[in-house]
Amino acid sequence: MSYRIAPGAVLFKLAGAILDAILPLVTVYLAAQSTTELAAAYSGVAGAGQRAIIYVLLTIAIGAFTTAWSSIDNYVQSILRFKVESRISDIMYERFLALDFWRYEDKDTADTYEKAQRFGNFYAYVFDQLASIFSQVIAMIGAIAALLFVVPWVAVIVLIALLPGIYLQFKLSRAQIDQWSKNVTARRAQSYIEWQLLQPKSIIELRINGLVRYLLSLRARYRDQDERQRLQFNRDYLGKQIMASLLESVAELISLIWITLEIIRHAQPIGQFVYVQQIVSRAIGSMRSLVQTISNIDEDLAQLFDYQKFMAYPLANTSEQILEAIPEMIEFRNVAFHYHGTKKPVLRDISLTIGRGQHIAIVGENGAGKSTLIKLLMGLYTPTKGEIFVDTVPLSTYSIESWHRQLGILQQSFLEYDFATIRDNVYFGDVSTPFDTERYTKALGDAEAASFVDELKHGDATYASKWIVGDDIEDDELATSLSGGQWQRLALARSFYRNAPIIVLDEPTSAIDALAESRIFKRLFAEKDKTIIAISHRLSTVMRADVIHVLEHGQIVESGTHAELIKKRGAYYRLFESQLSE
Repeated sequence: MSYRIAPGAVLFKLAGAILDAILPLVTVYLAAQSTTELAAAYSGVAGAGQRAIIYVLLTIAIGAFTTAWSSIDNYVQSILRFKVESRISDIMYERFLALDFWRYEDKDTADTYEKAQRFGNFYAYVFDQLASIFSQVIAMIGAIAALLFVVPWVAVIVLIALLPGIYLQFKLSRAQIDQWSKNVTARRAQSYIEWQLLQPKSIIELRINGLVRYLLSLRARYRDQDERQRLQFNRDYLGKQIMASLLESVAELISLIWITLEIIRHAQPIGQFVYVQQIVSRAIGSMRSLVQTISNIDEDLAQLFDYQKFMAYPLANTSEQILEAIPEMIEFRNVAFHYHGTKKPVLRDISLTIGRGQHIAIVGENGAGKSTLIKLLMGLYTPTKGEIFVDTVPLSTYSIESWHRQLGILQQSFLEYDFATIRDNVYFGDVSTPFDTERYTKALGDAEAASFVDELKHGDATYASKWIVGDDIEDDELATSLSGGQWQRLALARSFYRNAPIIVLDEPTSAIDALAESRIFKRLFAEKDKTIIAISHRLSTVMRADVIHVLEHGQIVESGTHAELIKKRGAYYRLFESQLSE
């Protein structure tokens, strides 16, 4: 994938890894030859001094080349890192946002995504480290091979001395990976607590309920639990790692004593000492660097499998059939549904029709299945049994994007785009076309949001949250803090700006006073060309609907107009009895 993203940079990186491994070995050889020739020149050997100078010049040339290459390599690495990180980030976001909706509530998917995201965040770093491992392996093998040409038995001793350290580091890394996997829940809880503690909206409740110290203590407990186990692993392996290091030192000592005796007894060139000492040191140093690098990235590489698992998840509805025209009829036909991982039905045998321009209300107690029914309507979930039809064609046949273009949705838990201006918060309702001033003005008016926007010094160019404005902006009035009701009006305006033919309202005005809500819905229900599906606990909203469906325990138990259902004195009457008497 890295090669596809930036082929030239990857090839350059690999070439650099090879040079990083080979050039130090060449430098060691030149240093050994320089030392030998200097000793010979000191002894009066003719031409030795000139040869020593040549070796020194070659060493300097290699050093200069290495320095220049390093500068170029840093630049190429920055290009590669940017391209790879950007592409991997894009892929992760695109994949996550295209999954089946049930996966966002599935724990296994959440765990896999967290590990995959961890890998994705360090993808470029891991690639750099892999190139480093490649270089270190070549350097280690090259050093052992260089020793084989001079003293084969020393090369064997050094190789044997290196193996325990490598083995122990792999064992430690695997233990740490297991520990990391077993503490995902605690680590996730710690992260959530840290996030919650820093949210301005949380401070009031946390302080009033005396939760600050408690949550800080709980956070520390999760953190210490995770880190204590990691430190325990390190302590368990500490003695073995010290023994492995001593074994390497003994191998190096034997090599140096042997070459020293060879020089004394057999008048070997003095450069041999430098050669063996440097090569053995290079082999051990490369191994230690290799082990350290593996220790640093082994955990991240283990997440590669979770990344692959995550990327293999099937996407949501991938149909390419486009829904071109506004639907004349939506029909639920014997629909039943239960959530993934459970067999308890949330909806049972739901059958209803919604005609174009019809105003529908869905009511029921909390947990009756109202919001789930809306999620099915939006195509976020697929019915367990039965089918949803759009003009006699199954909804699943159409591209989910083309279906969503027909819908405008406003829920009680709407989004607050803190990073955007008030105008953009409304425009985000439909970014598929250029900003339309007329639509925008009407949307603000219909949502009764124009009054508070006009009072702002910078009007709709004001940022919707003071937190977004940094020290580079001197005008304090360029940002504001909206109340809950103002945010809700802004969200309602966003839904109105979308101007979709089908409007879904799921308790959208809970923070707006009853009189304002009544005016808004009166205006909304007056639009006979809009199909409106509303969930509300306010009688003033519900009674305006053409048809009201009452849900109990996942089933429709009553349907009719407000007047018809009141006369029945059934479930609908019991649900709104207290409001009827007001």
